Amino acid sequence: MAIPVIDAEKCVGCAACESSCPTEAIKVGDDAIAAIDAGACVECMACIDSCPTEAISES
Repeated sequence: MAIPVIDAEKCVGCAACESSCPTEAIKVGDDAIAAIDAGACVECMACIDSCPTEAISES
């Protein structure tokens, strides 16, 4: 597997992905776009399933 990728144009900053991440590896920044800390990500892909705008995908 690989680290998920955020499509900034689709991300609305809702933070659903933050809530779903078991390692707190994904955060919505001041720009209202989610970002993933690759070092903390365990590649569980929970963020992909939780994203209502399908802004997160497998790389």
